[in-house]
This record gives sequence, C-alpha cells and structure tokens, in this order.
Amino acid sequence: MPPLAAAARLDASPVPDRLAALAVRALVEEAELTPKPALVDRRGRGAHHDLDLALMRRSAEALRGAFAAMAEAAAGAPAGLALRERLGALGRAGERAMLAATGGVNTHRGALWALGLLVAAASQEGGAGAPAALGARAAMLARLPDRFAPAAGSHGSLACLRFRVAGARGEARAGFPHAVAVGWPALREARARGAGEEAARLDALLAIMARLDDTCLLHRAGLRGLHAAQRGAAAALAAGGAGTPEGRRALLALDAALLALRASPGGSADLLAAVLFLDALGGEPPPGR
Repeated sequence: MPPLAAAARLDASPVPDRLAALAVRALVEEAELTPKPALVDRRGRGAHHDLDLALMRRSAEALRGAFAAMAEAAAGAPAGLALRERLGALGRAGERAMLAATGGVNTHRGALWALGLLVAAASQEGGAGAPAALGARAAMLARLPDRFAPAAGSHGSLACLRFRVAGARGEARAGFPHAVAVGWPALREARARGAGEEAARLDALLAIMARLDDTCLLHRAGLRGLHAAQRGAAAALAAGGAGTPEGRRALLALDAALLALRASPGGSADLLAAVLFLDALGGEPPPGR
C-alpha cells in the first residue's frame, strides 16, 4: 500500500486502533532500521543470542491488543490513581502476551512501558498532540503509584540501584526528555539537512545513545560499555552522522566495539521507538516513505 494511502487508512480508524497500529509500527520500524550498533536489525542478532528480527516483529504484533486497551482506558479518563493502576494491569497483561509470543524472551518490556504511557497520553489528547505535551501527560501518569506493581527486580532496576541512574521509570517521570528533547529534534534536524530517512533515524538513535545512561548497557558491560557507547555515538554524529561516509564508518566502528563487549543499547532503542511513535502522530508520512 502506498504511504499516503496507509496513512489515510490509519487516520480513518477509531482512535484506540489507530494509536495501537502506530505503536506497533514504531516497534517494527525500530527493529528493522539498519545498521544499528549491536542491536537486532536486518543484518542479524547484534549482541543478543536469544533475539532475531522475526521474533521482534512477532513481539510487536503481540502488543497490539494491549496498546489498544490502554488507549481505550485513557480516553476521557482523568489522570488519577484509578487510570494509573488500570494501565499497569493492562501493561502486565501485554507483557504476558509478549512472553507467550516469544517463548519467554523479553523483547519489548521497556518499550511497552514507554509506548504504553505515550499511547495513553495521546488518547487523552484525542489521538494527537505535540511531543512535549504528550511527554508531560505521560509523566503525570508515571509519577503516580501503582499498588499492584511487582517489586522491582529487573536488570534495568538493579542497574539503576547499582549505578545511581534514572532508568526507564525516571525517564518516564521526567516526560521522556531523551525522546522529546533529544531524539525527535535530531530526527527533524537530520531530515532538514537532507539526510535520507534511514540515516535520519540512525542519527536520532545516536543522539539518544550519546546522552542516555542506558541501563541495558550498564547491565551488560558496566560503565565501560556505557562510556564506549556514548563516546562512539557522539563521534559518529561529529563525523557527519549516518548519512555521510565518515559518519557511517564511525557508526560501524561503534557497532564493532559494542559487539566486542556484548553490550546492547536496548534502552536507547526503546526511546527511538517512542520517537517514531511521536513523529507518526503528526499525520504526515516522513520524506521518501
């Protein structure tokens, strides 16, 4: 289907279905973006032994119902404890659906948290909204307690405690600044200077990596891995970004360095998916798509 026709079809869908479709598409497009440093893409598994592109696509589709249910629950509802706990329950149901689809492999837990909140925020705004406004709405929800949330024990939460970083919950409570104020502007700036869509999205990922205290990297390779990723991403951008020969060489050097450490910037990938979702809410297909 041509991009304009696909966009029109999404726009004609009921708001919860449309938001769920955009969230799933963001997850798939993030997974398919190539070449990403040490992440699953069209080339292979990256630094992951238990993931591949087919699994990532299947996982994204398994979350469609959870995203639609979150959007439905948030529509017209006040941003209070009842909604927060309802979204938490729906998110945990979505996680169970994801694990059933992947044979128990955690593919999108962090992305489900981020996109679930943003889908709910967009639904409260009637299905659209500027990134900063949606980030602020999502933050209001993320700051509320959920009595039924399981005790923290994920790799990310343990890395937060060990390295004293904000992690996924801190990012959400702050309104997703690395998506709203870092990744999304980087995407738009790369397009404005004439980068192709693939290169623009890679530059958005690099911009996030250069500044995020990514708990996936910290869990896998400690501060050595985090600093290697931050320095390498900044160097690729300084060399001109993924759309230039020098920047592409720096990106591939970063890929090799992180693969050697078996370190994957999964938190940055989750936030890139959030950027793609926020960008898609503008209603216009990106250039060249």
